[in-house]
Amino acid sequence: MAESAELKQMVMSLRVSELQVLLGYAGRNKHGRKHELLAKALHLLKAGCSPAVQMKVRELYRRRFPAKMVSSSELALPSLHSVSGGLPSGLTQLGFEGHGAPSPLLPVSLLGPKHELGVPHMPSGLHPLHPLHPDVKLQRLPFYDTLDELIKPTSLASDSSQRFQETCFAFALTPQQVQQISSSMDISGTKCDFTVQVQLRFCLSETSCPQEDHFPPNLCVKVNSKPCNLPGYLPPTKNGVEPKRPSRPINITSLVRLSTTVANTVVVSWTSEIGRSYSMAVYLVKQQSSTVLLQRLRSKGIRNPDHSRALIKEKLTADPDSEIATTSLRVSLLCPLGKMRLMIPCRALTCSHLQCFDATLYIQMNEKKPTWVCPVCDKKAPYQHLIIDG
Repeated sequence: MAESAELKQMVMSLRVSELQVLLGYAGRNKHGRKHELLAKALHLLKAGCSPAVQMKVRELYRRRFPAKMVSSSELALPSLHSVSGGLPSGLTQLGFEGHGAPSPLLPVSLLGPKHELGVPHMPSGLHPLHPLHPDVKLQRLPFYDTLDELIKPTSLASDSSQRFQETCFAFALTPQQVQQISSSMDISGTKCDFTVQVQLRFCLSETSCPQEDHFPPNLCVKVNSKPCNLPGYLPPTKNGVEPKRPSRPINITSLVRLSTTVANTVVVSWTSEIGRSYSMAVYLVKQQSSTVLLQRLRSKGIRNPDHSRALIKEKLTADPDSEIATTSLRVSLLCPLGKMRLMIPCRALTCSHLQCFDATLYIQMNEKKPTWVCPVCDKKAPYQHLIIDG
């Protein structure tokens, strides 16, 4: 068992040319893209390949990584448990800490992008242009609670001067994660949904602040060799303007193998841009409803009416430098969104106006289409800045 896991890990880290050599040696079809060749090579192992083919795998791996033969004992479970300092190189940085007991069949190369194993063995003086795991943070999404980081934000490193880029990532699920997803299945009507989801996100590789979702140009994603549906393009606002695709998290749960022994592959292709680089991350998240978000907002408490009184006084105090004095303030008790009486008057801390909108309606609208823009002043009014006005 340990030996087959070791061979599988070696195959996962081979390049296209080496996979072609291996398949040719075993008398198999050696044409196709990298993920297809990889699937054929792994199938070869599954079918119980001859000792000669096993020797060939080891020889190709040794040639690629002269200094690094990961022994099967290094991949055994006990070393994965000891989080501090006992992990085989590469596992700690892949976010393996604290994930509970992983499956014994999770070799090093299954847990990160394909470049992961290649980096330490680059000739001296040749360093990758992008850090694999830059300190990129993605913005928190109000409707999703993050349960786990399956692939931490990782650079989409362009490995050539080609305009079209492609890179392959892989992740494996722990038994606990498989259980969490499968037990959250909700079959209502004709659709089968999961409330615990595997979520794929893209953003710019910027470290100054948490990043919004941002797709690379001409993005195309395949999960386990199946094309992944991306949000549709918006109709162009002006003639001659390229149609834009709204960037948002992608739910890939339906394409993911709910298995602890078979890794999931994500192949991303995009067009590179000069001066802009992107990062990709995969999370395990739990989807929340607008009802839960409303409860959370209420549990933050109601803002003391004195705050608003002080704000009114401030607005009515005549500014000596101003020629116009404010003598009255009009505030409607109708919600600007639903044109109905305000039930839960709410606005953002960042808004300077007194006018409120209805919290329930505002959250429900953002559940359908998350823009988080104040309906009164059109400025950003994110969920975490909302207050209920007492």
